Amino acid sequence: MLTIAEQIAQELNVNAVQINAAITLLDDGATVPFIARYRKEATQGLDDNHLRHLAQRLSYLRELEDRRQVILISIKQQDKLSVELEKLITQADNKTRLEDLYLPYKPKRRTKGKIASEAGIAPLANKLFNNWQLSPTTEAKYFINEAAGFSDVNAVLEGACYILAERFSEDASLLAKLRAHLLKQAHLISKLIKGQDKAGAKFRDYFEHSEKLKSVPSHRMLAMLRGRNEGFLRLNIDVDPGQEIATFNSAERILIEHLTLRCLSTGNKQPATEFLTKLVQLTWKAKLNVSLSNELVTSLREQAETQAIDVFSNNLADLLMAAPAGPQVTLGLDPGLRTGCKIAIVDGTGKLLHTATIFPHVPQNHWDKSIRTLVNICRQHKVELVAIGNGTGSRESDKLIAEVIQFFKAEESKIQLTKMIVSEAGASVYSASEFAANEFPDLDVSIRGAVSIARRLQDPLAELVKIDPKAIGVGQYQHDVSQSQLSKTLDDVVEDCVNAVGVDLNSASAALLTRVSGLNKTMASNIVAYRDSEGRFTNRKQLKKVARLGPKAFEQSAGFLRITGGDNPLDQSALHPESYPVVEKILSLLELDANKILNNDEQLKSLDIDQLTNNDFGEVTVKDIIKELAKPNRDPRPAFKTATFAEGITTMADLTLGMILEGVVSNVANFGAFVDIGVHQDGLVHISSITDKFVSDPREIVKAGDIVKVKVLEIDSSRKRISLTMRLDEQVTEQTKKPSQPQGASSTANKTKNHSSNKNHQGKSPAQQNNSQGRPQGKKVDNAVMGNAFADAFAKLKK
Repeated sequence: MLTIAEQIAQELNVNAVQINAAITLLDDGATVPFIARYRKEATQGLDDNHLRHLAQRLSYLRELEDRRQVILISIKQQDKLSVELEKLITQADNKTRLEDLYLPYKPKRRTKGKIASEAGIAPLANKLFNNWQLSPTTEAKYFINEAAGFSDVNAVLEGACYILAERFSEDASLLAKLRAHLLKQAHLISKLIKGQDKAGAKFRDYFEHSEKLKSVPSHRMLAMLRGRNEGFLRLNIDVDPGQEIATFNSAERILIEHLTLRCLSTGNKQPATEFLTKLVQLTWKAKLNVSLSNELVTSLREQAETQAIDVFSNNLADLLMAAPAGPQVTLGLDPGLRTGCKIAIVDGTGKLLHTATIFPHVPQNHWDKSIRTLVNICRQHKVELVAIGNGTGSRESDKLIAEVIQFFKAEESKIQLTKMIVSEAGASVYSASEFAANEFPDLDVSIRGAVSIARRLQDPLAELVKIDPKAIGVGQYQHDVSQSQLSKTLDDVVEDCVNAVGVDLNSASAALLTRVSGLNKTMASNIVAYRDSEGRFTNRKQLKKVARLGPKAFEQSAGFLRITGGDNPLDQSALHPESYPVVEKILSLLELDANKILNNDEQLKSLDIDQLTNNDFGEVTVKDIIKELAKPNRDPRPAFKTATFAEGITTMADLTLGMILEGVVSNVANFGAFVDIGVHQDGLVHISSITDKFVSDPREIVKAGDIVKVKVLEIDSSRKRISLTMRLDEQVTEQTKKPSQPQGASSTANKTKNHSSNKNHQGKSPAQQNNSQGRPQGKKVDNAVMGNAFADAFAKLKK
């Protein structure tokens, strides 16, 4: 049998030596970012993706091994552990197989079969199963036991049936055959629960829905599960979809074949044929169908959850690694109508300089006064950037800032403003958080949101780490998936992003420091406290003076903490202090000092790597050191760019078919990308309309934050859906704009931007839908569940 390390090595297609080295480091308390960055020599270059998979599988396989030992001990104590069974249990490579093998030996409650066995009916069951020539009614007379509740022949035969049915339902090899058969051909059936058609209208696509079990996509699976959980849908598995069933269905025929009941398969009638027919049907319908259906639906749910979490984590990573605008004076504007627009100005380091509230929109309409206020404070604080939240009133506020920009241009002012609409998802969560209260105890909650909006334009990563990743709202169905798995995955994403970029030790917040490899909340707070009491850090060695930050934490964190303008120029780079001896040797060979070695690519290329390697530092590590010296403190994030929304296009009513617009990718799902085009409703670019070539994953082409050009293909105002294409030469079929949302329809989603209302388009691209017009079609089925069932959740989340 393969060891855990060998099994993971096969899955990752790497050597077991690499896996063993990584496991040793993880067990020793090293973090994934630290191993990926500073232990490449030991792991022979395993990256953070390999290491995350390794850590996840290591946990699963160790749990599997622990469970295996518990099962072996349990069966051994029952004195039922044969050599063959022990071999099968030892070879089981997943929890499902292991539990199948344990099923016959697992302690059970008193079932109908167990009660019948206690009444002495088991010998009858064995006789009838082994000898089909016996007459069940005749043999059953000898087993009547009125005291045990088996007072007639029918009761006795029913008891015998249950004894055998329960025995067969615990047959591991039979379970494996049926499981494979169901996955091959069975369909998942969704039906409306009687009387729930109005209450469950948002799930109407699934009132009569059938789909091959193994190919149900994650978003539809989660939608149907939500419908079932809310009491509107009933889910079951049809083993023979669309087929007329005679006596036995295909699953029951597999059962007959497995049990070698030739009298049923050949039609050769025997005295026990009727009894065996009932036995087979009972075994499938009462036992195996129920257990396997539950198991497979659970498995589909887990797979759907994993895919949904993957989508969320990928989008979160793209958002966190979005281009920072940099240390520029920034005005954050949190738009509002009745309550006014909240203004906060921060300097290049994120320090709050000024706050205000203006009322340019209805009902006050102080437009000119608001422009004067903005001009004055921009001039006073030399504002360079304006970040406008994308909530209610954002396009109106964008127009306001545009007039301010025109004012400065008209007077040829030195002030040159750049405006950008940014996502304000999670800003309200930050505003009401303990962290914000500690940072701005005297500031109104609504103003704190404007501060967050300004800072997230300067540095999205540094600001968004202050918010629970689940509150950022870039995932699908986050309330329908395992919350513990979601939190763990998103925390890993944040950790990887923070450590990939690195952290300025003298300006980072406690929230950002907490995400650094090797540090926790207490250590991060202690670093800030030390900074406040002792002044800025001038070298990394001072970290050792921070309370509770021991040698292990220093080892894990030091390379990710940067000091600009300190005693040692190397402290501003991603070089780990443990590698400084190698750098000193390089300085000696090149006869340069530390300041002149940084960015000196030409001199570094002349080095002989063999002169620098030793037992502690191999070739891989030395090459990494030279690469970092050549370009110290590289930021892996892209250059900052802004999208320009079309003038006068502020609502869906302003859109026309064929219109080409610039927008920002706000979210990416398995079936396409959602693009913010500035109308408070993201449009969907179906995966088939992203590019002319075939792609299996939209993220191969686009990611959250990308600026793209799109063409409008379809507008459905009633369901708040916009279909777009990135293939600008794609033909648009003329259509009439669909009417506004009818009275009585869900309006919660209308109050805020949301992606979910477009998610029904995943089956066809808009062009395919349009091309089908004019042909005879059956009853139209609208996939409203994606637009309504999850719209409320997104609306509340973003609100």
